[in-house]
Amino acid sequence: MTLLAHERYCAEIAHQVGLLRSVVTSGADLSATVPTCPDWSLEQLVRHTGGALRWVELLVRTRARENVRDEQVPSHGGPESQGDPAALDAWLAETGEAVVAALREAGPDAKVWGWAGDGDARFWARRMTHEVTVHRADAARTAGLPYEVAPEVAADALDERLYLVQWVQQHLSHRAYDELRAEEHRGRSIHLHATDAPAGLDAEWLVELTGRGIAWSRGHERATVALRGPLTSVMLAFYRRLPLDSPELEVIGERKLLEFWLERTSFG
Repeated sequence: MTLLAHERYCAEIAHQVGLLRSVVTSGADLSATVPTCPDWSLEQLVRHTGGALRWVELLVRTRARENVRDEQVPSHGGPESQGDPAALDAWLAETGEAVVAALREAGPDAKVWGWAGDGDARFWARRMTHEVTVHRADAARTAGLPYEVAPEVAADALDERLYLVQWVQQHLSHRAYDELRAEEHRGRSIHLHATDAPAGLDAEWLVELTGRGIAWSRGHERATVALRGPLTSVMLAFYRRLPLDSPELEVIGERKLLEFWLERTSFG
């Protein structure tokens, strides 16, 4: 698995936080329900995202060797005032600067508690890149604003999603993920195909359901079902942020298998 450079993740977190701030200050209704996270308002989504960044900042800055509770994180919940875009923006700006500074100071190999895979700052730089990237999509949709993401970031978001599903299957007991091992799905597969990838970027994936867990790789292969479309749209659909019926997407083959996958790999 090839990751982006640590500094690339740090720069992307800063970039995505800046774009999320622009949603906050766009005049959008902070009380509006987020269509893709209907339990949250736009303000709650922003506070959740900023809180996650502040939690990671504390983990990385202190080189924590075990998890820390939310209540241990300074200003985890955001500003006291509700419905105040200026206060929310200032808190988010401070949050982004702090987490990026902590990650850069630590470097990729600093040992830090992590919930999946190797415990290092590299894991958290990548995880927070995609945490903000995807939740910024939620925010943009809520505010009716356009959404774009760099191709290499969208591709890495898909890699990370598959890595985490595979890791959870191998190391944790997770009922929904365990259902992907069902005998009836053994030998079936999912192909993701980005139709607009720039030259030099391999933007096709094969996900195989082996009965023991998933196996995945980048590349072009025939599969039980294929999801085709622009890279950003494929990424958003795979994160359940874009309906499969969206006009820019095409599902070829056994759609029910893709739906089965998406229903059981939803998180974040």
